[in-house]
Amino acid sequence: MSLLALLVVAFIALLHLWFLVLEMFLWTRPSGRRAFGLSEEFAQQSKVLAANQGLYNGFLAAGLLWGLWLGASGRPVILFFLGCILVAGVFGGLTATRKVLWIQALPAFIGIVLMLLA
Repeated sequence: MSLLALLVVAFIALLHLWFLVLEMFLWTRPSGRRAFGLSEEFAQQSKVLAANQGLYNGFLAAGLLWGLWLGASGRPVILFFLGCILVAGVFGGLTATRKVLWIQALPAFIGIVLMLLA
């Protein structure tokens, strides 16, 4: 695997760990509400759902980190988790906000392309 592909995958893993923090721990705080454009009332009402969503982002990050830890034999694992992220990003971009396409789906797509070229 190329160094660029590995760096992009590591970046995507860190990005999803940040999503975990935002959704699980900062959702109702000003920084979390600002990141997602939420009112205080909506953030309070949806914090359990957001925490669940954050946990899933943590699993995605863990899968990518596991694939990186496996080295060359982790390529299928990385591709699987990048594929999951790509699908989730496209779905989020179509159903939630277009911003998800750029923040989640595009990096996953780039990671998949780089992994396939490596």
